[in-house]
Amino acid sequence: MTVPPQDIIRIGTRGSRLALWQADEVAARLTAVHRGLKIERTIVKTIGDKNLDTPLSKIGDKGLFTKELDAALQCREIDLAVHSLKDLPTKVSADLAISAILERENPCDALISPSGRRLAELPRGARVGTSSPRRRSQLLALRPDLEILDLRGNVPTRIEKAEQGEYDAIVLARAGVLRLGLIAKVTEELGPERMLPAVGQGAIAIEIRAGDERVARLVGVLEHRETRLAVSAERGLLRALEGGCQVPVGALGRVSGNRVALDGLVADLEGKRLFRGSDEGEAVTAAAATAIGERLAGRLLDMGAREVLARIIAMARPAPPPAPGGEE
Repeated sequence: MTVPPQDIIRIGTRGSRLALWQADEVAARLTAVHRGLKIERTIVKTIGDKNLDTPLSKIGDKGLFTKELDAALQCREIDLAVHSLKDLPTKVSADLAISAILERENPCDALISPSGRRLAELPRGARVGTSSPRRRSQLLALRPDLEILDLRGNVPTRIEKAEQGEYDAIVLARAGVLRLGLIAKVTEELGPERMLPAVGQGAIAIEIRAGDERVARLVGVLEHRETRLAVSAERGLLRALEGGCQVPVGALGRVSGNRVALDGLVADLEGKRLFRGSDEGEAVTAAAATAIGERLAGRLLDMGAREVLARIIAMARPAPPPAPGGEE
């Protein structure tokens, strides 16, 4: 498809190597389809990028890696933002829209151990790094003896920390490791039967201003129907649970024809109580897939997840300031 030679698309992205890879991938796919399209890239630093010392679950869970990109879209500094879908809140601002979701990469988690040991082979009390309560819970459910330590930084930095001996192993999204050409570092893939991935893990989303027909038309060619349906079910589950990065929630949707199957999980932070279930149904639209996720969320809540979620959210809530004249 040929576009006017003066047509320019301004892409907003975070500045990590993985984020830049994703933005460049989107740019390459767009220019391959739209001959004459010019791409400009703008790097935007987010809250999550600026604060690399505090565990993500303690910073807050709303738009840690997206809020500043949303603002750049709303101010018309960029025309589209490229995100890891798992970073996008389930409630997108009304003036913005997820216009396209690319075909998903393998969504599983991966264990990287410099010693070459698999999860079951790690010594008792091994130090495993992760920034995710979801991974923490499922790791402890499998190996209660492990010492789970916070791990921040971009993908290469995390791997470097493990190789320098700070951790006996770390757990990352396999997709990010693959996209950066580091797949040889992976010791073991942790399949969904042992560790359900994060909602939307492995998928790249393109966010635009709602009603921007020009940009919607240009990026629409990158939409992947099966991925949209699968992640819509996952995001429906997460939204109904009102979960964020501080809540251990895992999910994986699978699409076969017009049917969507969804596995979902809610766990406590210690990995002692896990509520896991599945649901499926016909879904030819994102709304129908979302309803499957919402239905499964209701079942998990009834199984006992409601109590676990309430306790975790209460623990994460900041304490109220002391009353005037009270003890400090």
